Amino acid sequence: MFFAEARVRVFIYGQPVDARKSYGGLYALARNEMKQDPLSGHLFCFINRRANQVKVLYWDRSGPPGRSG
Repeated sequence: MFFAEARVRVFIYGQPVDARKSYGGLYALARNEMKQDPLSGHLFCFINRRANQVKVLYWDRSGPPGRSG
């Protein structure tokens, strides 16, 4: 995977997250709980309660910000 940014940081949310949460919900967690900018180009990792699934939030600048999918 190629990252255009010079330094990409990885942030891991420290609590289990409902795996059904949409990207809009993960955006809100990164913004409000982690106090980070989800549009920064960094990676935001969220792990479910059973620790068998991981969701990674990354804005690649190809779509409009704030759009949940």
